[in-house]
Amino acid sequence: MKILLIGYGKMGKTIEQTALAKGHEIIGKIDHTNAEELQNYTSENTDVAIEFTHPESAFGNISYCLTHGIPVVSGSTGWLDKFEEATKLCAQYGGSFFYASNYSVGVNLFFHFNEYIASKMKDYQEYQVAIREVHHLQKVDKPSGTGITTAEGILASYKDLEGWVSDNPEEKTKLNIASEREPDVVGTHIVTYSSEVDQIELGHIAHSRAGFAEGAVMAAAWLQGRQGVYGMKDMLNL
Repeated sequence: MKILLIGYGKMGKTIEQTALAKGHEIIGKIDHTNAEELQNYTSENTDVAIEFTHPESAFGNISYCLTHGIPVVSGSTGWLDKFEEATKLCAQYGGSFFYASNYSVGVNLFFHFNEYIASKMKDYQEYQVAIREVHHLQKVDKPSGTGITTAEGILASYKDLEGWVSDNPEEKTKLNIASEREPDVVGTHIVTYSSEVDQIELGHIAHSRAGFAEGAVMAAAWLQGRQGVYGMKDMLNL
């Protein structure tokens, strides 16, 4: 595949290494220093774009790809208030859009098990559910996109909770997501069910970014020849 990297930070560089190792070609690298060069890429010279940028630039990048016929795989978080708009653009232009808050196969299995456990635990009201996520100091959004996806998986079963809240455990009507930022942490997510007598935990701890990059490149290959909006559940058949 001829891959355009939009975003060339830690994830972009790891994706580049993974893609090259698999025999793919990196035809361009776009970041804040050369953002105007994005207009040089179209469906004529690009098989797929992999986009990992910041909340303020993600939607613009995704929109460009969808309106110019470039299949796009995005892992940017913090912009999902415009996800429905991106979905409409994808349909309008017959585009291909793959989005995940986390591309790790392990994390997506974690999401799957999280939803299953929540569907069972909702019947045991003596257990209080909470989420804790820990990332590196450079992580811009808070809580993480993975933390929000985890919360959504729980809320699908916990109908009495009124959404999620960030770093406010005293708000009992909502699901609390506690966010911590520490040096050199790739990503940790832990769901805890606590009662007076015991505690149940489901967690995922990433040791490196390699798993995220592997999943993103896998998604880019899987997206070839498809139209519509997809996610990890589609690719992994979960």
